[in-house]
Amino acid sequence: MKKLLSLVLAVAFLQVNAQQRAVTFVGDSLDNYIIKAIEEWQIPGVAVAVVKDTNTVFMIGSNTKAFTATALAQLQAEGKLQLDDPVRKHLPGFKLRDPWMAEHAIIRDLLSHRLGFHTFQGDFMFFDSDMSSSMILDKLGLMEPAFGFRTTWGYCNAAFLAAGEIIPKASGKTWAEYLKEKFFVPLDMRNTFALSKEILAAKNIAAAHTVFLGELKKVPYGNIDNMAPAGSIGSSVADMTHWVKALLANGQYEGKEVISPDAIAETRLPHASLGEGGAPFNRKQFNLYGLGWFTSSYDGRLLVEHTGGVNGFVTAVRLVPEENLGIIVLTNTDSNNFYNDLTAELTDAYLQLPFRNYTRASFGEYDAEQAQIQQSLVKIKEEIAAKPAMGVPLRAFTGNYEHPLYGKMNIRLEKDTLMMRFEHHRNLVGELLPWKADKFICFYNNSIYGIKETLFTAENGKVTTVTTRVSGFVENTPYVFRKVD
Repeated sequence: MKKLLSLVLAVAFLQVNAQQRAVTFVGDSLDNYIIKAIEEWQIPGVAVAVVKDTNTVFMIGSNTKAFTATALAQLQAEGKLQLDDPVRKHLPGFKLRDPWMAEHAIIRDLLSHRLGFHTFQGDFMFFDSDMSSSMILDKLGLMEPAFGFRTTWGYCNAAFLAAGEIIPKASGKTWAEYLKEKFFVPLDMRNTFALSKEILAAKNIAAAHTVFLGELKKVPYGNIDNMAPAGSIGSSVADMTHWVKALLANGQYEGKEVISPDAIAETRLPHASLGEGGAPFNRKQFNLYGLGWFTSSYDGRLLVEHTGGVNGFVTAVRLVPEENLGIIVLTNTDSNNFYNDLTAELTDAYLQLPFRNYTRASFGEYDAEQAQIQQSLVKIKEEIAAKPAMGVPLRAFTGNYEHPLYGKMNIRLEKDTLMMRFEHHRNLVGELLPWKADKFICFYNNSIYGIKETLFTAENGKVTTVTTRVSGFVENTPYVFRKVD
């Protein structure tokens, strides 16, 4: 098997009383299935563990949220708070743009994404930035919700930061200390770290990668401790099996209760509807969000699951409690859907369902999309090479800009090319190439942020604003910066 880079995919699954279909797939077909998939998805090295020690550390991204939500539910079981407590009972300074919302928001609202924001709203400001946690909570208080309070589900990472900030108030320990004491140590999770700064010191950590314009590239690790309760945990597949075993056993691990069964049940209660949803071979009877977990139905069973995505990593954790089945897939390239495909394939195997070959369909869609992007980029580069006439000279675009929430941004000419730099992302640079009149194409030096159209406005020959965007992996919401020179 090829191993061109230190790129690793780790898989673990757990079940009592494996069925024959699962044994056949895992024993006879899994290797071939994975080998074919990693060639297509450009995952050049693979390690597979079936409840076997695999200690390479991966950043698990938003699978952190289940730990945060379970910690708060555990604190309720300990009598130190109630999930129905107003947020301000524990964080008196908590603010939202609507003061009524801030006053009435409860802990459950933070953990179930029902504050009314767009999915990922604010994430460009927050993730991988130098903003402190307190600055992020201040910015959250100024963000304008897209929807009414508790009316529309919208995935809000900053809300999980606020939830995590409640833990020290109720327990006297930091979020990281509480997780280590209550979960990591008693579950023997020796290769699990709460903070990204700890992960970087680990002896065995998977390198972060992305695929950009068909090329596999290493990318920097995410610096996300300012948003730790939303996504900073790093763990190994072996350690994650201990977490999943305890969740499937009502909190029991090696004969001892580590997590309250009531806490586990609280996290699975429905709090928000995500709409109909579905899968190619399954119509969901319900599609909901609990506290740090997605819940849905599949072939008459309850699924409790989450995915995670952070710089160079995508991961999946799925529980099928009625079958005592748990599946964990950790990958260290953020440009694949194989982590979802393999999760689905293993689920079907253990539920005695037909082999679907999910990755064939998903890679076909991905490949077609990438081909279209490449084709569009060729045309864009041709138009850029034609040196389109701009409404104002390049120098008119240079100067200082500000966004009311993000802060400052600067554009200057460097060797006849406009370069864009951001106040809170010191290592991020956008190269702006003239495309059409007032439009530029921005090539970010960190490929995770994508190649995005950038639009300027001008009045009386003077540039007034610029609208910037980053890839949807980070945030879809545009940012309008106003020129302040």
